[in-house]
Amino acid sequence: MGRAEAGTPKYLANKMKAKGLQKLRWYCQMCEKQCRDENGFKCHTMSESHQRQLLLFADSPGKFLHNFSKEFSDGYLELLRRRFGTKRTNANKIYQEYIAHKEHIHMNATRWLTLSDYVKWLGRTGQVVADETEKGWFVSYIDRSPEAMERQAKAERKEKMEKDDEERMTDFIEKQIKKAKSKDDDDDSGHEKYTELIREEAEPLKLDIRLEKKFQPESILGKSALLAKRRSSEIDEKVFKKPKPMSAEKGGSHSKSALDEIIQQEEAKKERANRKDYWLHKNIVVKFISKSMGDKFFKQKAVVQELIDKYQAKIKFLDTGEKLKVDQAHLETVIPAMGKTVLVVNGAYRGAEALLKKLDERKFSVSVEILHGPLKGRIVDNVQYEDISKLYDA
Repeated sequence: MGRAEAGTPKYLANKMKAKGLQKLRWYCQMCEKQCRDENGFKCHTMSESHQRQLLLFADSPGKFLHNFSKEFSDGYLELLRRRFGTKRTNANKIYQEYIAHKEHIHMNATRWLTLSDYVKWLGRTGQVVADETEKGWFVSYIDRSPEAMERQAKAERKEKMEKDDEERMTDFIEKQIKKAKSKDDDDDSGHEKYTELIREEAEPLKLDIRLEKKFQPESILGKSALLAKRRSSEIDEKVFKKPKPMSAEKGGSHSKSALDEIIQQEEAKKERANRKDYWLHKNIVVKFISKSMGDKFFKQKAVVQELIDKYQAKIKFLDTGEKLKVDQAHLETVIPAMGKTVLVVNGAYRGAEALLKKLDERKFSVSVEILHGPLKGRIVDNVQYEDISKLYDA
């Protein structure tokens, strides 16, 4: 019996039956034909047209498999880009919307056996950011269009200008600190001269006593007057000597506290300016903490070789030498032994090389000494574990 002519009731009935998705096991990808039942699929596989398509597939199976995989991946990524953008979305939700189209490329015709394998492949090739949770795999599209690249370039230029402003502010702060220190030195030298004057004034008191003994003023003034004079001089001497060193010490402590306040205020400004939600830097040692790649790489140390963007980087595992493209959410910093070099990856001293001096396990913090720049030799306390990481020494 031939096909029903277009427009006839039989033709419309067949179209209504074929509307929507059918069972996948009765679909032939080579012929792009969907059968409604098992008998129809059996008849199709015995047809001459199907046999010809199988002979074509047998001649070059890799070519057909590659084409089907590419069409499937292009359609999936296009739907992800247009429908969800760069938002973090459940991979299975995107797949359900993709297969809702009747003439889509079926996954059993591609080189991926499951959706999880396909999502892992997307993550390895850097097309999406993939992460596994209890609710399944989630993906975020990485936009590399010219418009997105231009926006990113503008943001980087703006960040560079902000850094230049921060460097100028750092130079200004250093000048103010040097000026305050020189002022303190001048004050200290003045105090030394003052104490010398106090010591010299003690001699005339002795001379006065000798004169009193030599001329014997008792005969003129009497003993009571002499005793009153000596007591008043002793009282004046005590009152004169005590307040001066106290005032000197008070002035020194006041100047130091003012300097400390200036330093604390500027460090707070630097902390607000340099505290970011991304911390990856080139040439630091990190630890891979995700089980998405299996137990092979879990808890393994690696070195950051190249930064892809603010949140992604290419790493090389130190033990196996294998390379991987990962997100910073799958990594954590590494704390080295005492005396080793580290890099401050976040916070007020972001990007500065330092020496690990002290470890406080109770507060999860360390003390470091800045190695380079205008703040060389400065000891910074209470730096959190996640704000520093070991520098790779080739």
